[in-house]
Amino acid sequence: MSATWDYIIVGGGSAGCVLANRLSENSDVRVLLLEAGSRDWNPFIHIPGGLGKLFGPSVNWRFHTKPQKHLDNREVWYPQGKTLGGSSSINAMIYIRCQKEDYDNWAALGNDGWSYDEVLPYFRKSEDNPRLGEPFHGKGGPLWISDQVAPHRISRAFVAANRELGLPANDDFNGETMHGTGFYQVNCRDGLRRSTSVSFLRPARNRENLTVLTGRRVTRVLVERSRATGVEVAAGRDRETCRASKEVILASGAINSPRLLMLSGIGDAARLRAVGVTPVHDLPGVGRNLHDHLNVNVHVQTRERISYDGHDRMPWAAIHGARWLLTRKGPAAAVIVEGASFHIGEGADRPDLQIHVAPATVVRGGQTTIDGFGFTVNSTFLRPRSRGEVTLRGPDPLDEPVIDPNYLGHDTDKAKALESLRMIRRILAQPAMRDLIAHERLPGKDERSDEALMRYVRQYACCDYHPVGTCKMGRDERSVVDARLRVHGIDGLRVIDSSIMPVLTSGNTNAPTIMIGERGADMVREAGGL
Repeated sequence: MSATWDYIIVGGGSAGCVLANRLSENSDVRVLLLEAGSRDWNPFIHIPGGLGKLFGPSVNWRFHTKPQKHLDNREVWYPQGKTLGGSSSINAMIYIRCQKEDYDNWAALGNDGWSYDEVLPYFRKSEDNPRLGEPFHGKGGPLWISDQVAPHRISRAFVAANRELGLPANDDFNGETMHGTGFYQVNCRDGLRRSTSVSFLRPARNRENLTVLTGRRVTRVLVERSRATGVEVAAGRDRETCRASKEVILASGAINSPRLLMLSGIGDAARLRAVGVTPVHDLPGVGRNLHDHLNVNVHVQTRERISYDGHDRMPWAAIHGARWLLTRKGPAAAVIVEGASFHIGEGADRPDLQIHVAPATVVRGGQTTIDGFGFTVNSTFLRPRSRGEVTLRGPDPLDEPVIDPNYLGHDTDKAKALESLRMIRRILAQPAMRDLIAHERLPGKDERSDEALMRYVRQYACCDYHPVGTCKMGRDERSVVDARLRVHGIDGLRVIDSSIMPVLTSGNTNAPTIMIGERGADMVREAGGL
């Protein structure tokens, strides 16, 4: 820990593991990866069906938002991965790159090098896709992308119902268009999750120039004469120092990267002083621009016990676990979210509603239970207008951050939440699904008016696990990093993770974050002459 490293990476998540692999490919540089959480030894990480068991503090930061004023002042469950692989070790394994226009918009905002045509090679570089190839897909990369092996009956009915509704079939949501219905490709193969820890870190672990330390919580970036020189790391009650001769790279995600910058005195100087932190560099955009997809769902009761409800308890859990151990097949090998649809909603010229089915009852992100058995249809508005922020409670690094996504803070987001619920009901009314359903449990068939549905949304909407934007890339006064991901005004310091997205992508954020790790690694290597 007292040695000097060339590069120190803070955070071993979706981007951090990519960075550790790519930077340590050059044997002449020494790389240190620091992860606050555990090694990814928890067996449920690697069993696809085990994601419902990954809520504990050993693998999850277990954040909650501040009371959301547009959601009846509820604190919303806000999980983030706290283990090697980060959220790629606890998520639903959906592989979605989002839309061409998302990246072209980043470039149009002044971020040179981030257009779709410029980032596509980095998506392909990571990918090993056995079915799909050029021009959109790669083969031989470390990240395994696979088709669903045996989608659940409910998932197949969902896709069929969308076809009955008139949506076109789509066997590649990451190709020419997302529009349509089909089955997700996933970061899972042969009955095993393929996190970034497994994909990128495991192949590099034996390199002598790469050191990976877990259970190391970085409390501060050390800055001397406007240059990052290292980090301070908590070791029990003591603090240890690690020095970086070239760069410190924050890859801690959209909550913890701005949190660490602010704890280091980098942020809005007035607000830092107000919570007892001595400013080092006035950068008002740190922690601002937080936005996330909001999940609104419909829960139904099935006529028969055909869903996964109850299968996580004995004796089913033992039966499925034994089958997985022996064959890597069965429900334990299945990802929970399989069938999907991307709809072009009112006023949109490209898909702006993502709707998919989980063949189990998942209420408020799994934090609430209800009676009965059935399944859940999830939806999200892909381009929310609401913006929030991450701030500090005080100078203590162990204090929880204040997370305020400001859900439904914009009227468009409210209208789209209602549109999503009505679209779900149209899907459920199609013959392919109608015969499976006994009744709608939530919000309930009698809840039809805008007012009634919005009451339901305020009580039951939940996080869709896609926070971004809090260290946004750009040139304006609220940007934190430039297009090379260098922190404005501080030499030797970059942020390379989902927090740099100036605008949220139209879909799941794990694949884009891996791309950011690939693109950022090349930028670091170019700057270092590697």
